[in-house]
Amino acid sequence: MADFRRHIPTILATSAFWILLFAAVFLFGLRRPQAQPIEILTPPAASTVNITTPEPTSTPAPLRVYVSGAVRAQGVYHLPPDSLVQDAITEAGGAGDDADLIAINLAHPLSDGEQIYVPTVGEAPPPPVISTGEPDDATRSDTFELTGEPIDLNTATAEALEALPGVGPKTAQVIIDGRPYSTVDDLLRVKGIGEKTLDKLRPFIAVE
Repeated sequence: MADFRRHIPTILATSAFWILLFAAVFLFGLRRPQAQPIEILTPPAASTVNITTPEPTSTPAPLRVYVSGAVRAQGVYHLPPDSLVQDAITEAGGAGDDADLIAINLAHPLSDGEQIYVPTVGEAPPPPVISTGEPDDATRSDTFELTGEPIDLNTATAEALEALPGVGPKTAQVIIDGRPYSTVDDLLRVKGIGEKTLDKLRPFIAVE
């Protein structure tokens, strides 16, 4: 019995230690923050992006230019858009030895159906451009230079006829199909050519 009493302090101390340990663990568990639930967010649906495909742009038609005067090869030439007078002269084989290039504006931008006349040295400047009024082709130029000799309706090429004011490829072919002509007034029988158009053509045409 005496031995048991001797161990009582040790037993009490051990019991107190375990009681304090359990109490500490219990209190720590109470103060520990509760774990927050994990929320899985669904990514927003990707918005549909409307991609507009640009419409293809139309390619500009080439310019038809009649080059005459002091050049190597007179005629109608097809040039790219935004071409200049200098480009037309180059296309015609270049200026002749007696060409007076100072008398013309080499940097002048060309328009469809225009005539470029290169004068010779000492020649009077070309007359001013006059209006044509009614081209039969919407892409043709509204101007034409009164230069050079009148062309013969019975022998002129389609290119030469197309260089006339108000005459496009279709009308040029109709003129050719209507040959021969006895007088300039015979053009009135050509479809698309009336009195008004004929009056504008008279300075540039003849019948040999």
